[in-house]
Amino acid sequence: MQNEARLRLQADVLIIGGGPAGAWAAWSAASAGASVILVDKGYLGSSGATAPGGTNLLYLPPDAALRDAAVSKRMEGGGFLSEPRWIHRVLDQVYDSLQLVESWGYPFRRDEHGVPLRDHLQGPEYLKIMRKAVHRAGVRILDQSPALELLADEHGVGGARGLNRLDGSHWEVRAGAVVLATGGCAFLSKGLGCNVLTGEGLLMAAETGAELSGMEFSRAYAPSAAFGTNTRGRTLGWATFTDESGTVLQSGGPRSRDFLAEALLKGPVYAMLDRADTPEKRAILRRAHAIFFLPLERAGIDPFTQRFPLTLRYEGTLRGTGGLRLSSDDCATSVPGLYAAGDAATRERVCGGLSGGGAFNASWAISSGIWAGRGAAAHAREAPHERRLRPAGGAGVRPVDGSRPVDSAALVQAVQRQVLPLEINYFRSEAGLRRALAEVDALWPEAGGQPQTGTPQQALRSREAAAMTAAARWIFTAALGRRETRASHTLAEYPATDPAQQHRLILSGVDRIALRPEAVPA
Repeated sequence: MQNEARLRLQADVLIIGGGPAGAWAAWSAASAGASVILVDKGYLGSSGATAPGGTNLLYLPPDAALRDAAVSKRMEGGGFLSEPRWIHRVLDQVYDSLQLVESWGYPFRRDEHGVPLRDHLQGPEYLKIMRKAVHRAGVRILDQSPALELLADEHGVGGARGLNRLDGSHWEVRAGAVVLATGGCAFLSKGLGCNVLTGEGLLMAAETGAELSGMEFSRAYAPSAAFGTNTRGRTLGWATFTDESGTVLQSGGPRSRDFLAEALLKGPVYAMLDRADTPEKRAILRRAHAIFFLPLERAGIDPFTQRFPLTLRYEGTLRGTGGLRLSSDDCATSVPGLYAAGDAATRERVCGGLSGGGAFNASWAISSGIWAGRGAAAHAREAPHERRLRPAGGAGVRPVDGSRPVDSAALVQAVQRQVLPLEINYFRSEAGLRRALAEVDALWPEAGGQPQTGTPQQALRSREAAAMTAAARWIFTAALGRRETRASHTLAEYPATDPAQQHRLILSGVDRIALRPEAVPA
């Protein structure tokens, strides 16, 4: 990014990302007495996966038996890679934080005795309240302002540079500490340049030396209408599934984890929500997951009486557990001054190798945001005042001399051809992953090329394309490094769980990727 910044700002803490994790981090850092700036690719209040719909939460009363049972279940489901202490920390933090959200005006449902049911949040109302809380805390908010690269020196990370999507101008913020609250990579098929999860947070951090963990647990696909991208799959619990001819594949009861993937390999799959057979049931579904019905209504389909085609959308690290490795309780990364929250941070300490949507992810966003914001504020108080910060960005921001112009759209499509197919990344095999890794490795030099034009918007698209390429390389490298089947990761040649591999896999590097095991704390 060669352009001079038109806007130069200074703060104790810079938050990058405006979803729930970023909002909580900003509020937490400001509440700890820090001056805070938050920058977001989109708009704080409508950013992140929670914004368009509802989400469940891990809200359990302080009952030892209930909580111990929840922890035990999560440990087993996550392949025994999580830590009970961290799960209990999340349960404690969420219990306190949701009471705070209610005091800010969120209208939780109540039972017949008037007790608030704080186990569910509607995204639009929740994030509207969070924006107000962040604003009241004194945080300066820069909407439509994606960060493209971090600033760093021998003392660690100390700010970031980016651009304003509306007028194309550049900005620079210098800060005592930075919280990355954006970093998930969902490899979506369209929407580059908008509020899309393309993984640039992970790339920015890795360029400063930050390590990643859990990237092999990025095998999650979620059901969606074939003509949409919404993956609120819980509603399909009320569906009957049929093939092209109308033959019933399943109706009622729990679906196996591989049901849809296996069926889609054989041909088109359709769903109809005919098991919601009363007006009352249908009204409940519409209220709980209104966003699920929007693309169906636009297509003129009544999903309760008409069937609609399904597909599986790959959600990468969004519904996986991989992200930046955390080195302490305050969500510090392996680089001084850099903290991670939400999808940018690995969720292994809480979820092990199995995350999914809803409860754990939403609760992690709250908890990690609060811890990271508080940790960043404390670090900023001790940070040196005189610094020699340098831009750390590489591919897509500061192209390699002599490189050819890069076609960002073509690069993204080439990466998606390796990442999205079920045959490669869901039904994993060593041979398939090796071929896919070789393909995306060969694309990496192209990601360091010059943007086709010199516009800021093209610079953003080039950065996103580079980040998606980097994320694909990390995912395949880690998947090949775990030669077993554990939690959400499978490998055809190794269908059993290997007790000797009950460890985490730590990645580092951008051009050259290194992989090492790390023991799970007892």
